[in-house]
Amino acid sequence: MDEIRVLIVDDQPLVRNGLRATFDGAPDIVVVGEAANGVEAVRGVRSLKPDLVLMDIHMPRMDGLEATREICAPGSGIDAKVIILTMFDQDEHLFEALRIGATGFILKDAPARTLVEAVQEVAAGGALLSASVTRRLVREFARRPTLSTVRTVELPELTDRELDVFKLLVRGHSNDEMAELLTLGASTVKSHVKHLYQKLGVRDRVQVVIYAYENGLV
Repeated sequence: MDEIRVLIVDDQPLVRNGLRATFDGAPDIVVVGEAANGVEAVRGVRSLKPDLVLMDIHMPRMDGLEATREICAPGSGIDAKVIILTMFDQDEHLFEALRIGATGFILKDAPARTLVEAVQEVAAGGALLSASVTRRLVREFARRPTLSTVRTVELPELTDRELDVFKLLVRGHSNDEMAELLTLGASTVKSHVKHLYQKLGVRDRVQVVIYAYENGLV
């Protein structure tokens, strides 16, 4: 696996030191820098060009939510993905962070192995939500009025195969599962997913699900 470049953003030095120590033992992960607030985070992302940012939310000057919005904004020219670090999975900013582009959430007190695997998963193109966060996300959407099923007319720019991938992705299937269900190669599915992201203007699987629910497509 290629080297994964990580920027750690947290206003507490002890947290940053702990995270850096965690990744020191992972041969495929290198911490390229640290930031203590959102202003430093945005500046660091532009200068250091990390693949992934571990972002705290509650920080002085510019908080993590605003920094994530700038980093993930369409046309920003930044390719880095953002994982939100939080002490509590009840953080009130959870859904807003997902909507503006965060790839997922992870708790600060998660085991070291979990943190390493989270970075590896997101860097490989996956999305990360803890089990409790996923349940909350599902409950949030379940409270909304029942919506119609996906119809081709609602996604006119997608090919028939991309529409099949869209439906399965929204239902939570992995690339391997979609390949098996659609009788396609893994690389073909990955290509369809990439084109889907481009056409919908989203960055990852979490945003595809949000896009689908918010636009009444499922």
